[in-house]
Amino acid sequence: WGVNLLMVLPQTFLAYHGHAYLKDRSVSFTSTLRSHRLVVIAYLILFVANLIFGLFSISYWRGQEPEKTWRVATIQHSADTWKGGYATYKNNFNNLRKMSLEVLGSDPDIILWSETAFVPSVAWHENYPSDPATSALVEEFVSFGKSLPIPLVTGNPEGVIDDPDLPPLLSDGSWNRKDYNTVIFFEDGKIKNTYRKQHLVPFTEHFPYEKQMPWLYNLLLANDYNWWEKGHESVVFETEEGVRFSTPICFEDVFGYLNAGFVASGADVIVNMTNDGWSKAVSAEVQHLGLAVFRSIENRRTTVRGTNSGMTCVIDVTGKIVDPMEPFKVGWHIYDVPVFTGEVHGLTFYTRYVDWFAFLSIYLSLILLAGASLHHLYLFFSRRKHTSS
Repeated sequence: WGVNLLMVLPQTFLAYHGHAYLKDRSVSFTSTLRSHRLVVIAYLILFVANLIFGLFSISYWRGQEPEKTWRVATIQHSADTWKGGYATYKNNFNNLRKMSLEVLGSDPDIILWSETAFVPSVAWHENYPSDPATSALVEEFVSFGKSLPIPLVTGNPEGVIDDPDLPPLLSDGSWNRKDYNTVIFFEDGKIKNTYRKQHLVPFTEHFPYEKQMPWLYNLLLANDYNWWEKGHESVVFETEEGVRFSTPICFEDVFGYLNAGFVASGADVIVNMTNDGWSKAVSAEVQHLGLAVFRSIENRRTTVRGTNSGMTCVIDVTGKIVDPMEPFKVGWHIYDVPVFTGEVHGLTFYTRYVDWFAFLSIYLSLILLAGASLHHLYLFFSRRKHTSS
């Protein structure tokens, strides 16, 4: 919010000057600066103070030693996980498994795939097998995850019963099912925990106006749109070595409040699981990465990005992007991730208070707006009274 303030203030000042100039062409920019010199000086002080604080903060954090180093293997398979049905699912899994076995030779602590890297749903097909080939693929995947000597983290759609009072297969031939965009955490031969995506993309992952526009909702469903259900818990995974991490899915690493919630809940590393391959554009992936940088800075926690096709990398606690993999290229990478724990470094001001500055600004704006409105009303009625008298 502080960065936003420093960006918005000069824009607001320019808009103010432009409005004054349109009303009176004799108003110069220099005269506007002079008449508001206190505001300009206050802004310059804020700007310089921000630069000084930033330089000292970067210097401080670069001098800190992490409590531990976490060796993470990222697998970037650069393939569409949804198109093509069973043949695509099988081929993607074979490629992911092959690279995961290769990377074991580099002695990682954990293997990281990407958002919905494995399809179909493990939870659904383990409980309600319907297609023999798909069920066999799920069983093969689960067996592989359990056989690994180290943890595996991957994205996977989680299918569960929608209405518990109805059977899995309904009388009209449809499934009594709802799905979550989920992360699975394998460790020690079992699925240890899962995380369900909380902040869904409107109109592509969920339809926010189902009740207001049911006709459009049903039309989209009829055209093979599938919606995710919303998760409600900020899950923190913990490895046997004591590394605590959370896994914001895809564009969830754009939202400060969400990642602050993970860190406040105990996460020492942010592990983002992303599939931006659909964009077919490096520019889109770089833009997404640019927004993710702020999460490491705000919380002073290292971010690891495990992506389908880019940008796979590490972001350190100062916001520095470390060793990004080439986008849209198949491969794997080992990252030695510095872990800064909450026990030693505590929580940042932002992690503790998140959006207080934004709310304070809203309240102050409303108070100032109300005060200005009352002042104008007072002047209006005073003029009317003076005119009538």
